Amino acid sequence: MQRKVFQLLVDNTSGVLSRISGLFSRRGYNIESITAGVTADPRFTRITIVTSGDDEILDQIEKQVSKLVDVRDIKELEPDSSVYRELALIKVKTNNEQRQGVIAVADIFRAKIIDVASDSLIVELTGNQAKIEAFINLLDGYEILELARTGIAGLGRGTENVTYL
Repeated sequence: MQRKVFQLLVDNTSGVLSRISGLFSRRGYNIESITAGVTADPRFTRITIVTSGDDEILDQIEKQVSKLVDVRDIKELEPDSSVYRELALIKVKTNNEQRQGVIAVADIFRAKIIDVASDSLIVELTGNQAKIEAFINLLDGYEILELARTGIAGLGRGTENVTYL
């Protein structure tokens, strides 16, 4: 099993995300992460999908997705020639004695404390998945009350792979 990150450029129409995720569901393919947002051109949406499978399944996914009417472009974002980022919001239960420890770990990871309550902190962290996993692992001695992750968003490096429509 290997993992691939696909970047799709699709028409910005209602139901497009549902049609794409429905294709995965009907075929029994797994979506590990999916993010979507409008591009600089409001006619189009960029969708980043992380999925896994053997080579045959991953090739089939790419072919099936490219056949959808709304899909204008699909490409694999290779790790060496792309930039991936994810956002995580983490609510940590803290008391007065624990608060400084969480803040110190957040500072090391260049995370932001975006909310402070008498019994908790919310930390905002942006980075690749390994950075976010490492931060979460360092919070092992603390109680994580809630965790929200956006999933991967990514772009290819340079201008060679830019799609102009």
